[in-house]
Amino acid sequence: MKFRHEWKHEINFSDMLVLRHRLKAVARCDPNAPDGKYFIRSLYFDTPNDKALMEKINGISRREKFRIRYYNGDTSFIRLEKKSKLDGLCGKQGASLTADEVQSIMVGDIGFMKTSENELVRELYSKMNSQQLRPKTIVDYDREAFVYPAGNVRVTMDCNIRTGLYSTDFLDMDCVTVPVTGAVILEVKWDEFLPSAIRDAVQLEGRHTSSFSKYAACRIYD
Repeated sequence: MKFRHEWKHEINFSDMLVLRHRLKAVARCDPNAPDGKYFIRSLYFDTPNDKALMEKINGISRREKFRIRYYNGDTSFIRLEKKSKLDGLCGKQGASLTADEVQSIMVGDIGFMKTSENELVRELYSKMNSQQLRPKTIVDYDREAFVYPAGNVRVTMDCNIRTGLYSTDFLDMDCVTVPVTGAVILEVKWDEFLPSAIRDAVQLEGRHTSSFSKYAACRIYD
């Protein structure tokens, strides 16, 4: 797994409009999405004592979390992801799941995971047994993404962040969700170096890096 640098900034809607204008001048919209915009639904896992949540809140430098996600309501392409943090760097591993497999996981029928050909699926199976990881909450948001080849840079702006409260009916696009913040979350990820063109484009007076977590924000009603 390759680790990358990551900045996060909590910005407002006006900031987003400014950054969109700047980024369109120097970077490309994500070629995998119309106009670089798309909807993301994630289902996060945690232990009965909220290990992932508490490690985030307490600022533990080495931590991980598992999630399942799909895009634009299309359940024909679902990804299992493990996001890892290590001393400020971030890494991500992924594996494909079918809608039927996700439904089985949600109801606790996880036997198929033990013999999966994918190592990440087997790892989640192991931790669902050893740590009692279980689906915890749905997180929805809209994302606008830009890419810049030098430094393998990806800039995203996430807004309309919503939580499914206690619902884990991940495959039901009609399940009830509620807003958790009016903020926009700017994320900048890069490999070895951050080009000055992007560094300058994302600078906003009075905005500083933060440790905002969409998962943690969506647990506020617990």
